[in-house]
Amino acid sequence: MLMPGFTMVAFSGFVDALRLAADEGDRSRPLHCRWSVLAEELRPVAASNGIELMPTERFPDPGSFDYIVVVGGLLPGTRRLSPALQDFLRLAAARAVPLVGLCTGSFVLARAGLMQGRRVCVSWFHHQDFLREFPGLRAESHEMFVVDRDRLTCAGGTSVVHLAAWLIERHCGRAAASKALRILLEEGALPARTPQPQPSFAERTDDPRVRQAIWLMEQNLASPMPLQEVARSVSMSLRHLERCFRQAIGMGPHEFSVRLRLRHAHWMTQHTRLPLSQIALECGFGDSAGFSRRFREVFGYPASALRRGKVDALAMSDPLALPLS
Repeated sequence: MLMPGFTMVAFSGFVDALRLAADEGDRSRPLHCRWSVLAEELRPVAASNGIELMPTERFPDPGSFDYIVVVGGLLPGTRRLSPALQDFLRLAAARAVPLVGLCTGSFVLARAGLMQGRRVCVSWFHHQDFLREFPGLRAESHEMFVVDRDRLTCAGGTSVVHLAAWLIERHCGRAAASKALRILLEEGALPARTPQPQPSFAERTDDPRVRQAIWLMEQNLASPMPLQEVARSVSMSLRHLERCFRQAIGMGPHEFSVRLRLRHAHWMTQHTRLPLSQIALECGFGDSAGFSRRFREVFGYPASALRRGKVDALAMSDPLALPLS
């Protein structure tokens, strides 16, 4: 099911992985897996890139499918759900047909009331949007995809390929899944708990638990999580977390958290007109004096000078690429 403004890579990546599971030279076809593009009416649906696709079938009996997949994309396309679409999804759920949300397809499932009591995978890019709209649901943005019983959701982008590979392996075997991934030039299947790529200001590391810890810090800038809770969330002791952070990025998690919040404060000081005292609070610094002192220590100039435009561009360098030593 394609939502208006769906992302082409989510649709094509998912379907092509299914197709390539049966690839024989250049004769790949719906051999192990078959699919239809469903819609209320047989009218073209425009993707986010402007290309239109024609559905192949009106809403049939959902019980005739093993899975119903909702392909999202631009958020406005997920906000107006027709009664027929919602009825179809709810009937599928009542018939125990597993529901899959690709990209912002998770928003559609949530809006239809079908994600209660389940974890939902959301791209870090739309994490705050999801929390604002569905504060009662548990959104996960540090994993590629989430399988919670009969609900499967993924972040979008190339994560759809790995969710498809998970399904292929489950129903057709590991060899078929590996073949599809190799043809797509993916080295191998990534497990669901593989961390999503981080926003550009996060330090890159190959340690998955450090990356998850960084994500938790990023999502809690205003109210920093106690490090003991961060460690517990990534299944580590605090001492082990400290050691892994120092090995991976050259500093402990506390210092990293402070610098991460200071980087955000730098951006807010430069690009908003919020009072510095409010910026300090929104970046997790309850003490304005302490915020000012740490800001100057890390950047070499006070926040007030940055706000007044008194900082030379060369002295400022790139606030999102501060050295970690």
